Amino acid sequence: MERIKRIVHRLLFPGTAVVLLCIPAATVLLIYAFLAAGEDSPISYAAYVISAYALTIACTGLVPAVRKARGWLRSNPYASRYLEDIPFRVWISLRVSLTINLLYAAVNAFSGLYYHSVWFGTLAAYYLFLAVMRFLLVRYGRRNNSGAGMAAELKRCRVCGAILILMNMALAGVVILVLHQNRSFQYAGSLIYAMALYTFYTTIMAVIHVIRYRKYQSPVMSAAKAVNLAAALVSMLSLETAMLTQFDTGTTSPFFRQSMIASTGGAVCAIVVGMGIYMIAYSTRRLKKLKDMPLEIQNDAGAVPADERKLD
Repeated sequence: MERIKRIVHRLLFPGTAVVLLCIPAATVLLIYAFLAAGEDSPISYAAYVISAYALTIACTGLVPAVRKARGWLRSNPYASRYLEDIPFRVWISLRVSLTINLLYAAVNAFSGLYYHSVWFGTLAAYYLFLAVMRFLLVRYGRRNNSGAGMAAELKRCRVCGAILILMNMALAGVVILVLHQNRSFQYAGSLIYAMALYTFYTTIMAVIHVIRYRKYQSPVMSAAKAVNLAAALVSMLSLETAMLTQFDTGTTSPFFRQSMIASTGGAVCAIVVGMGIYMIAYSTRRLKKLKDMPLEIQNDAGAVPADERKLD
């Protein structure tokens, strides 16, 4: 048994030299098989086997490299803090997202003024709402680097919930414009495939983060993830309209297209409004409970220790 384990280990981890030789050899064989040899040629079968083995050892070879990279990152104080300090990571992502939102809102606002387009103006308003929420959360994290009180976090969460409801007006405007003007988001060439991959990834991760970050019992962190989910849902709506336009062969009925956009847009608007109402109701209920508690325990009521929740 030990001999078999050593053989399997040797096959899966043959060394860097073997990996570097197998990858170009498999590439050349596959090119020859596709262009010259044909599907039924013995060379083609050999090319498939070698390419599968090359892919396997390339993937297994990444395991030690990833471990070394993680070890190096953890030895770096800044990278280690980013990997292990979840609230700090949330704050960094908020800063990056705020910058992207501001740039995107500015581009759409300029396009709306230059082309006299309500379409771009509505998109600019939507992303401006997102930027306002992220700015409030980033500013709050910077001013509360010694540990935030629960009451203050709940107030920020309630404000973000109200902005989500207001933001839904801009989102509803986008859906109405898509249906009324029969317009859609469009991506050049094969860029739509990359956008589809990115959209599905961000949406799945946004849902996971909303659920995962609840355990920290920090309203500010939960609000940050709710904002990410709202942005991901709109990206999903944009992708759907773009795909309906790009892959339309002329046989798709206008009724089907409008029904799909209306149902998805309505669902997205309902989810965004639902998140906003929940954030307002939850924060208001928790704030009322905190008022009935003694002052010295209000900041810690129902929350993890302040040093685990700080955003800076």
